[in-house]
Amino acid sequence: MSEHLHKTVFDPSLSDEVSEEWYVSKIVADRIFNFFQKSPLFLWSDIHNCEDRAEAIAILLLHWGIPHYKAWLFDSYFLKNGQGSLLNEWNYHVCLMLPVKDNLNDQLEYFVIDPAHSTSIQKLFLWANMLTKEAYSSHIIKNGYTYIFPTGQINQQNWHFRNKQNFKWTIQGLAGINGVSNSGKAAVSFKKYLIRRTLKSFTELKNSRPNFEF
Repeated sequence: MSEHLHKTVFDPSLSDEVSEEWYVSKIVADRIFNFFQKSPLFLWSDIHNCEDRAEAIAILLLHWGIPHYKAWLFDSYFLKNGQGSLLNEWNYHVCLMLPVKDNLNDQLEYFVIDPAHSTSIQKLFLWANMLTKEAYSSHIIKNGYTYIFPTGQINQQNWHFRNKQNFKWTIQGLAGINGVSNSGKAAVSFKKYLIRRTLKSFTELKNSRPNFEF
């Protein structure tokens, strides 16, 4: 890759440790991507609520016993007062990530599920580079149960974990409602039917594990 295309850097100081023994094959990873790309539960045309889609997939994969992490991408100005920007003028973006290893290639690699921006599964670096508008951005790896970072300075250990409250936000996000915004809080009140329907669909999907291996 040409030097001018390197618009993103990996930040190990903010990343969680990964396991060398926790992975899926590339074939299974492709099948998982295709499944979620086609799932009507996920509104991939919505450029908002990415943290809720990533969290929903993480919950499903945990329940199904499938290895996973989350890939986070930060505008360097937002993260460290540096230079750089992301597409859509985002401060950050997050997606579900799969650790992948094949028998023919014994090297562990990481692939991101982001059907909003790609028609196939993408390697972590290429995904981060693709969504970086101007150099530089920072991409990191977090455990699947980390929901989002805190207000203020971000470090490796002070992230918010999965809990009952942010699960409510996750279901609202799947329904296309940003429950923490002012407009989203209002929408929660008059779109309760939509939230109930989304929760029902999510629960049914969680209890119906697809067969990705065959």
